[in-house]
Amino acid sequence: MTSVLDSITEPLSVHLKSGTTALHESLDQRIMALAPFSSRERFVCFLRMQLRLHLVTSPLYQSAELQKRLPGLGERNRVDAILADCADFAVTEEQLAEDRSAAAAVWVEEGDAALGWLYTHEGSTLGAAFLLKHARDQLGLSETFGARHLAGHTEGRGLHWRRFKDELDAIELTAEQREQALAGARQAFAFVRASVEALMAAERAADAV
Repeated sequence: MTSVLDSITEPLSVHLKSGTTALHESLDQRIMALAPFSSRERFVCFLRMQLRLHLVTSPLYQSAELQKRLPGLGERNRVDAILADCADFAVTEEQLAEDRSAAAAVWVEEGDAALGWLYTHEGSTLGAAFLLKHARDQLGLSETFGARHLAGHTEGRGLHWRRFKDELDAIELTAEQREQALAGARQAFAFVRASVEALMAAERAADAV
């Protein structure tokens, strides 16, 4: 009983973090093992993986219902930035169509599960500082070419994340709703992992042939 009560009283962001830590760590290790910054060709696979996540979540950022629950949500949408990055690398229309199709195959309700998806996506902005450094140092990319979607907010990554986290934690949810949010966060990690395997791992396997 105590653990159930604790899961209800702890902040939602804490509940989501504790419920996805293993998935998060495994995903990070897998991505880095596939050497996304070893060449620009490998980075494009990473970029397309990121694009698929942005395409799934973009409608959530634009949702009027979710914007009521999370004020300022709309301005956090970075899909235009990553599309510009794709244009920098001349990602083909055929490739973009494949990525849109993969994203369209995933349907996320504008309910509590969507909160988990947004938590997962927004949380990635903190780690993006590390990724941007690699992109800059190893590939010569920047916030204005190829790595726009990794750029930090003008108010700072930490503060920008804390504002989102505070808004998320202010939402009152039942225990069942919190579990739906956690399920959404886990689904987001699973989708990204599947995209990593479909794009990054497959490309590396092709190189080895």
